[in-house]
Amino acid sequence: MKTREQFGSRLGFVLVSAGCAVGLGNVWKFPYICGQYGGAAFILIYLVFLVLLGAPILICEISVGRASRKGVVKAYNELEPKGEKWHHIKWVGIAGNYLLMMFYTMVCGWMLNYAVKMASGELYGLDTQGIEGQFNSMLQAPGELLFWTLLSILIAFGVCALGLNGGIEKVNKAMMIILIILMVILAAHSLVLNNAMEGVKFYLVPDFKALLETGIGEAVFAAMTQAFFTLSVGIGSMEIFGSYLSKERAIPGEAISIIGVDTFVALMAGFIIIPACFAYGVQPDSGPSLLFITLPNVFDHMVGGRIWGFAFFVFMSFAALTTVIAVFENIICYFMDGLEWSRKKAVLVNIVIITVLSLPAVFGFNLLSGFEPIGQGSTIMDLEDFLVSSNLLPLGSLLFLLFCTRKNGWGFDNFIKEANTGKGLKISKSFRFYMSYVLPAIVVVIYLKGYYDLFAPMGIGPLVFWMIFACILLAGIFIIASGILNRKAEK
Repeated sequence: MKTREQFGSRLGFVLVSAGCAVGLGNVWKFPYICGQYGGAAFILIYLVFLVLLGAPILICEISVGRASRKGVVKAYNELEPKGEKWHHIKWVGIAGNYLLMMFYTMVCGWMLNYAVKMASGELYGLDTQGIEGQFNSMLQAPGELLFWTLLSILIAFGVCALGLNGGIEKVNKAMMIILIILMVILAAHSLVLNNAMEGVKFYLVPDFKALLETGIGEAVFAAMTQAFFTLSVGIGSMEIFGSYLSKERAIPGEAISIIGVDTFVALMAGFIIIPACFAYGVQPDSGPSLLFITLPNVFDHMVGGRIWGFAFFVFMSFAALTTVIAVFENIICYFMDGLEWSRKKAVLVNIVIITVLSLPAVFGFNLLSGFEPIGQGSTIMDLEDFLVSSNLLPLGSLLFLLFCTRKNGWGFDNFIKEANTGKGLKISKSFRFYMSYVLPAIVVVIYLKGYYDLFAPMGIGPLVFWMIFACILLAGIFIIASGILNRKAEK
């Protein structure tokens, strides 16, 4: 039997896994919601939920990978008790990874495109309307979008073709180190701009009045949601790197290291964006408009703005590419583990598959712009993002939790034994009840909130929402009750 590849170093595992977690949400969402919900007060709440929500699920996913030495397509087969059907949930991971890449490769292409635009001076000297026009022009040009999408696909698959140590670990480690250095330089530059300290105050100084005005409940839920989604858990993107991990270190400590890098990037993004926006009197909006309209306008007013803008979009390109490379490795392993294909064959076939699957998102902004799948003004990309972010990520996370804690799955004792194997921080057995019942319930609430946030503004009445909520709540009660009865029967 062919020996499973392993990471060459602990740093390699942490940086590659953190590269998967670090994404565009760290940059265009976290700084804004942080300031919106009371600055440092929100950060404290966010960090609490990152440890309570993100860490346990991340530990579950990595543990499944390391114990099975397989990607998600075969991991459940290796660990489930004989006769059980957990292996069928592999389709959640497979669907999630492909769906994510159907639009994320295109967005990665946007970053590469804008790095070139900044370097060439194409955006230099334009007013806000001109910069907005450039962004809209890019979206309405299917050929341009397709070219940059294909380039991001070829770069990422090219890295994966080189293997774990010679490609993914080596390249991602270099990109993450350069990314962190660029962030520190850009943040230092933003902090010396005129009026930058007002931005820092908005971003970091605890504003309990703002917290109360927006509502503590809303702020807590925003922190909970951001903490849950920031680590990209649920579809096996982290599980695959667990399958390459040695047993020298206990998994909880490695998970905390990954979370630390991801959080550092999110916080540093705020130091880059918020002070710069305050210095030039622009609104630090979240979303694509921040990156492609607001920030280019800011860079246009800076001394050496073309250089700083180019550096920023290089950093953004690295943040996107590290995620794409990580997910592509998971996809390739479906074919290597499941069909026993060679790495080269899996790469070549998936270049074609991913390119074809990316076409709907690309054409959704131009040729298919009349198709609004989830409400007025929505695009095919919005639908794909909704399916991944609001469905497959929480559903996959719930299934990982249940598999690792239920007796008819892998079981909590087996999970704890694997997670705590090696040196370093351990997880206590006292977390059994929390991870078996409390955490799954929280994930279900987050799942429901995703639907409510989407459909409530469309005028769909609360009755439909509460009917769905009641059904899922009853299902949850049934799961918990059956689990308790099973434990009593075992005793």
